Amino acid sequence: MAIDIKKFVIRFIEEARDHIQKLHTGLAELESGQADKEGINTIFRSAHTIKGSSRMLKLVTISDTAHKLEDVMGGLRDGSLAFSPPLGQLLYRAVDMLSSLVDKLAESNDGAQLGPPDADLCAALTQAAAGQWGVATPAPAPAPVSVAPIPIAAPAPLQTPVVIPAAVPAVPAVAPMPVAETGDKPLPKITLKAAETVRVRLAKLDELIKLMGEMASSHARMRQRLSDIRAIARELTTHAGEHAASPLHQFALTLKEDVQAQEMLMNELHDKTLLMRMLPLTIVFEPASRLVRELARSIGKQVECVVLGADIELDRQMIDKLSDPIIHLLRNSIDHGIESPQQRIAAGKLAQGRLSLSAKQDGGWVVIELSDDGSGIPLTAVREKAVHKGVISAEQAAALSDQEAIDLIFLPGFSTSSIITDLSGRGVGMDVVKRCIIDDLQGSIHVETRLGSGTTFTLRLPLSLAVLRVLLIEVNGLPFGFTAQHVAELMRLPHTALLAVAERHAVIIRNEFVPVLALSELLCIPSHSPPPTPVAQALGMLLVVLRVRNEKIAVLVDALLDERDMVIKPLPEHMRQLPLVSGMVTTGKNELVSVLHAPALLEMARHARTQAVRTESATHTEQAYYRVLVVDDSLNTREIEKDVLEAHGYHVTLAEDGLDGLKKALAEDFDAVLTDVEMPNMDGFTLTARLRQEAAYRTKPIIIITSREKEEDKRRGVQAGADAYIVKGDFDQSSLVDTLRALLG
Repeated sequence: MAIDIKKFVIRFIEEARDHIQKLHTGLAELESGQADKEGINTIFRSAHTIKGSSRMLKLVTISDTAHKLEDVMGGLRDGSLAFSPPLGQLLYRAVDMLSSLVDKLAESNDGAQLGPPDADLCAALTQAAAGQWGVATPAPAPAPVSVAPIPIAAPAPLQTPVVIPAAVPAVPAVAPMPVAETGDKPLPKITLKAAETVRVRLAKLDELIKLMGEMASSHARMRQRLSDIRAIARELTTHAGEHAASPLHQFALTLKEDVQAQEMLMNELHDKTLLMRMLPLTIVFEPASRLVRELARSIGKQVECVVLGADIELDRQMIDKLSDPIIHLLRNSIDHGIESPQQRIAAGKLAQGRLSLSAKQDGGWVVIELSDDGSGIPLTAVREKAVHKGVISAEQAAALSDQEAIDLIFLPGFSTSSIITDLSGRGVGMDVVKRCIIDDLQGSIHVETRLGSGTTFTLRLPLSLAVLRVLLIEVNGLPFGFTAQHVAELMRLPHTALLAVAERHAVIIRNEFVPVLALSELLCIPSHSPPPTPVAQALGMLLVVLRVRNEKIAVLVDALLDERDMVIKPLPEHMRQLPLVSGMVTTGKNELVSVLHAPALLEMARHARTQAVRTESATHTEQAYYRVLVVDDSLNTREIEKDVLEAHGYHVTLAEDGLDGLKKALAEDFDAVLTDVEMPNMDGFTLTARLRQEAAYRTKPIIIITSREKEEDKRRGVQAGADAYIVKGDFDQSSLVDTLRALLG
């Protein structure tokens, strides 16, 4: 992969100037006789680093000059050369040349503009490295000229050659040094160019950002003081009248304006500060692409690595923690996912596998996808290994959905590999990936796999962990928080909007079934509050809709307290294994509030629902031989309809849109099809009509379940060939099961 010089040239310039400064300092110590062995080593390493970095970026002029300088410094380091004033002047000249080249590069950002190396300087350095400096017969000395020495300030790089008095002996003829001329001609102007960038230690930057976060957090106390003053003003108005409270109201208004102005400035300052720590994902992606090639060659596989979106930026704090998960996923894709060339050819694929590493920004998130075109995850082998290791029973393994089976690969010590190698098979890695992405980086991870076609890992990460938007809510008198990235929407609905589905409640939000759970029940919080008043009943249910990837859940809460940017502080070490709590925030009243981890909450709700469905299905086994295909682009709707049918003993297969449903219907034999109408790729009407053209589905039940309730839509469904049309707003699980049972006879 060709290296984009422009992407790295700024960083090279900063580092090169730092090393040039070290070279000047080291030469000054050599000249004064204060340099020890380690000082010479430092100079040598700086020249070596400049040479290596410039060579990698194809900056030939800088690389060749630094290489010649490195050779001379190598002789001084191993003792084959002795330092002398003439040699020192030559070394200064070389360092000044490097400084001039780096400045020129900074102005053009193009290595092609540097021109060829200075031939005379390189020849002189070559002679010096060979120990021949000063051996050649010196050129005839010119007439003595009285030259005032040019004061050279400490080791700053100069833009013109250093002027050497004519009296300095032993200058070889091959590389004559320039001699200043006297007369009316003025001496060349010497300027010191200031760098456009400043290098700051990362620890200092972290301290600054942490301090800014604490300022944002402490600002909540000012807002609380404003609320306190308003409460006092209202109390004074009640007891002494509006006239007595007028000055306090005016003060509260002025304080409100000050607080808002300060908050705007503080937020802007914090954003600007945070930008200083943002770095492109290139830092992780480009080494990863090299790692792919090396690992693939080491096990005899051919893998092409494609990198996209490497210019997307993340907080340096996030990037530092992201390296290990990426490496683990790459190793698994190469070892487990992509087949050998012989296996790929036998399967009708190209001998060379393809591994894609991409990133894109989605609002306040960065989405990283790592996908391969390998064999996919063998879910049958996953289930068998889980049973063999005693994780689950054979009956439980058979009842697992594909997504639940995929989740097993993240268990500690779980691996389907039959042999332990240097690359994988030890059962470590995937659990580390999940813990890092979910617990440390406050993100989520999703896996999609198709047998024989490949696997895609999707990592969803916030841009930064320094400050996150937090929604504060109240349940049974206790405050809790949700990070705003996982909050899809807030809504109030009447209690009549609740539907009973598969032993759980759900609501319909824009053609989608969304499960509803009371947060107090999910967290097992006892209620100490009195029954709701008629006013509260009239207001309806207050729902916080949480979304993780394509899955949603609506949690019932009592009240909304606040929403603002807050610093999420990590839990103490002994509490970091709590899956439901991702951290703590401090309110204006100095209260500690637990921030709930939405992915863990959805997983808990899913397991609770699945357990209830399995318990109910144990009593409904009479329909176990019927196979039903459920087609809907909403994950929640698919899962809810699946729960309803499995609770009554049906075997269910899911499809995510009309086209996917058609492929699965033609590949397998189903006894009935349930489909939505509004779907990408192919809608439900088209799917129904297309299935009726197949001999296998001309008489089998097809039920349309949609939010469309117009008569014209119902007529269109009947014309397409549907046997039943159920409106989601009138959905009742008993009517669905009864309808399906009647159609199946």
